[in-house]
Amino acid sequence: MTRRIVILNSQPGNQGGALAAAFRRRGCEVSTYPLADIVFDTQQQSGLYFPGFGDDLPDAVLVRSVGAGTFEAVTRRLGVLHALRKLSVPVWNSAQAIERCVDKSMTTFLLKRAGLTTPPTFAVEGFPAAQEIAARELASTPLVLKPLFGSQGRGIRLVRSLADLPSPEEVDDTYYLQHYVPRSGPPFCDYRIFVCAGRIVDMMIRRGDNWITNIQKGAVPEIVPPEMRQRLGEMALAAAAAVEADFAGIDILPAMDGSLQVVEVNSMPAWSGLQTVAQADIADTIAEEMMRFLDERARLASLSLMPSSGEVSAVS
Repeated sequence: MTRRIVILNSQPGNQGGALAAAFRRRGCEVSTYPLADIVFDTQQQSGLYFPGFGDDLPDAVLVRSVGAGTFEAVTRRLGVLHALRKLSVPVWNSAQAIERCVDKSMTTFLLKRAGLTTPPTFAVEGFPAAQEIAARELASTPLVLKPLFGSQGRGIRLVRSLADLPSPEEVDDTYYLQHYVPRSGPPFCDYRIFVCAGRIVDMMIRRGDNWITNIQKGAVPEIVPPEMRQRLGEMALAAAAAVEADFAGIDILPAMDGSLQVVEVNSMPAWSGLQTVAQADIADTIAEEMMRFLDERARLASLSLMPSSGEVSAVS
C-alpha cells in the first residue's frame, strides 16, 4: 500500500524538498502545502479537508512550519494538529510539542522539571514586574531578554541595566528574562544537537564573533569532538523527551564554569548549517524514522486484530 504523507511547510525550500524526495524514494505519495490550507469542514466525515485528498486523510503529517499569522490564525492551525491527534493521524511534531517549544517559558519550565541544567529564568507580564526582577538579578549577573515566541536569534538583547529593558510595546508587555551564561569568547560557541525518534542524528558546534551564535547571525558550523558527543547527546535526548518532541534541535551553551546549559528546544528546526558538517543525511534520516514508526504502528495494529489462542481453539 502506498503511504500518503503531507509535509506542512509555509516556506518552501531545499529542506522541504529534500524531505519530500526522501519519502518518495521510499515509495510514498507526498503532498506539500501550508498548514493554513487545511480546512475544518464538518461536512467531511473526518471533520477536516486536506487539498487533494477528498474525503480521505493522510497516513502521516510532518510539520516543517506553522507559518506567521494572527493569534486567531495560529490558534486555528494548531487546532488542526490537535484534531489530527483525535483522528489518530500521526503528526511530527504534535501540536502539544510545538506549543511547548514555541513558548519559551513552558520550554524552560519543562527542562527544569526534567532535571536538566538550564539558566535561571523569569517570564512576567508588565514593565513593573520586569523592573523588579531586573533590579534584583542585575546585582549579580547580566540578563538576556528573548521574545517569548521567536527563533533564529531574532529579538534577543543583553540587559546590563534597568535602562536596557525595552518598553512594553516592544515586547507585547511580556518579558522573558534569563541569566546570561558567561562563555569564553570572542569567538563564542554553542552546540546544536538534532534529535529524531529518540536518537541522535548529528550535532555541530556553532562558532562566531557574536555572542548570539546562530548560523543566521554569521556563526560557522564545526564538527563536535568525539569526547563531547555522549554528554551532549544524553542531554539533548532528555530535553526532547521533556517536551515530547519526535524531532527537535536542541541548543546547549558551554559555560565558563564547565557546566552545559540547555537554553532552547526547537520543534521545527532548520538543518542547512548542520548538514554541512553532518555525516548523516538529515532529511533522509527523518523520513526513515517516520517510516519505521509507521511500520511498527501497522504491525501492532495487525497483532491487535489477531484472535487469541483461546479464540482460535474455540472456533476450531
